[in-house]
Amino acid sequence: MSQALIEVDHLKKYFPITGGIFQRTVGNVKAVDDVSFTINKGESFGLVGESGCGKSTIGRTLLRLLEKTEGKVIFNGQDIHQLPKEKMRALRPRMQIVFQDPFSSLNPRIKVGDAIGEALLDHGMISRKELKQRVIETLEICGLSGYHYDRYPHEFSGGQRQRIGIARALIMNPEFIVADEPVSALDVSIQAQIINLLSDLQKEKQLTYLFISHDLSVVEHLCDRIGVMYLGSMVEMASKEELFRNPLHPYTKALLSAIPVPDPTLKRERIVLKGDIPSPANPPSGCKFHTRCPLASDICKQQAPEYRNMGDNHFVACHFA
Repeated sequence: MSQALIEVDHLKKYFPITGGIFQRTVGNVKAVDDVSFTINKGESFGLVGESGCGKSTIGRTLLRLLEKTEGKVIFNGQDIHQLPKEKMRALRPRMQIVFQDPFSSLNPRIKVGDAIGEALLDHGMISRKELKQRVIETLEICGLSGYHYDRYPHEFSGGQRQRIGIARALIMNPEFIVADEPVSALDVSIQAQIINLLSDLQKEKQLTYLFISHDLSVVEHLCDRIGVMYLGSMVEMASKEELFRNPLHPYTKALLSAIPVPDPTLKRERIVLKGDIPSPANPPSGCKFHTRCPLASDICKQQAPEYRNMGDNHFVACHFA
């Protein structure tokens, strides 16, 4: 039985909406609304869904880059949102993030070698004398060269910058990495290189990933289990094989139908969702998906479906599953 590294228990993250002269709280954007899942050691867990469904907010709350509203995030047996500052700081090297936009996450005035190594110095994990060698080794692991050490971020292509982002996370020797849409801004050929790199690093260093993406074909290559998010809630979760073979939620079916088929002679039946995504500040009553669901009936409008195990650890929140 695999051991859980991350346990997320009824996690909620709301952002207050303020209004009026006194800037009082008049409502909340429910970015993450009661989500639970676990990630086992050495596993890649994929989170998919449309933009604005709360994937990145989950990733940042898991690392305590954002404070939770309710619920628990347990990392290796410790509830990280209860830890005092010093203990949280000591835990930081073990959990890292690769950001979606590598250019905005790098300081344009700092050389790449210094950007990658600064956290090691900051945490007192290495002396300045050994730093350059360690950074060059990490650059080479990530497919770059030693001579890149003294260059600035604007001198690199998008794919190279993403490798720098991965090197910066990797140099801390973490156990857990949140990869927040790390390939969405890259060309397809570069995407494949970065996915292969992440996959190789995982085998080599026994890393655990939370891989956030809106592209199911990318997640299929890298992840062991997949959770599907809609409007701040988890609507389906299963192993990769089970989810692709037997999707149970109408939203998952619609996402899967949008994956391009490489064979031009084959036509996949496309499920097009009608209407716009509702606002997370004012989600629909009952099932959040009922405003766009082809199967919706009266019970969907009145009653939120139970998130239940359909067997074989395949969880779904749908009245008709």
